[in-house]
Amino acid sequence: MIPDRVQVSPALEVSKRPNPFQRVGHLWQYRELVANLTRKELKVKYKNSVLGFVWSLLNPLMYLIVFSLVFNIISGTDVPYYGIFFLSGLLAWNLFSTALGAGTSSIVQNAQLVTKVWFPREALVLASVFTALVHFFLQATILLAALVVFQRMPDLAFTPTLVMALAVTLVFATALAIGLSAVNVYLRDTQHLLEVALLAWFWASAIAYPYGLIVHKMNETRLAGKEWILALNPMLTVVISFQKMIYNPSPPTAKQLADPNYIPVLPEHPQSWYLTHLSIALAVSLALLFGALWLFSKLEDNFAEEI
Repeated sequence: MIPDRVQVSPALEVSKRPNPFQRVGHLWQYRELVANLTRKELKVKYKNSVLGFVWSLLNPLMYLIVFSLVFNIISGTDVPYYGIFFLSGLLAWNLFSTALGAGTSSIVQNAQLVTKVWFPREALVLASVFTALVHFFLQATILLAALVVFQRMPDLAFTPTLVMALAVTLVFATALAIGLSAVNVYLRDTQHLLEVALLAWFWASAIAYPYGLIVHKMNETRLAGKEWILALNPMLTVVISFQKMIYNPSPPTAKQLADPNYIPVLPEHPQSWYLTHLSIALAVSLALLFGALWLFSKLEDNFAEEI
């Protein structure tokens, strides 16, 4: 339910086109609305559904079955406990892709609300992101169950890395979703192009195959020693950070290190390496968020007419 204060249109604020910092302030003032919109999104998603939130758990399970068959059996990919490895990366990816996809279409899908009352339109995008976060925690129960079944212990020393990776995912997804949601009002192809882009992005983020395999292939080319190029994909850094903490691969044996064909699942880097890359990704994401809020401010005046 929308608070009474939302129904009063502060035309003066809109005409002045509040800067990104002011827009963040507006969102904080309307935080109760964001919470209500989030609850609405959760109720509507599974309305009249028999299984309800169980569908959120079936999604990663289906991915796990399919990819385990393809990569661990058919292709012979040598990754111990492949299911946990895959789910660790998929958990981060699902949060990002779900938040970005739903956030991009959130303005268009709530056209009736946008045209009737004034409120910070970005609240719709934030509600989509928080809804994805709820599903993230639900899907995490599947991964926790797998860890118990296979008696695998996460590397708790890398907890700061996991927290930083989660923050990067949320800020990065929010920044892109706010910017694309505004563009999508004018160019409806945006949400469809995004689906194609996310499919390609998934395969570029080392979720279904080891990160070490990419580095190994690079070392066979002129890109040897230029691992920093991979950090240009923030989600790749996020995925391997999740895998490092949750999957927690065993350190290589002396025999493996002596084998020239040995390919580690994850890079043998200290936690500082992960935190440094994540810090850079977070700084870039915050800059993108600032730019997205500015773009949103420039485009939102004609939302009611275009929608």
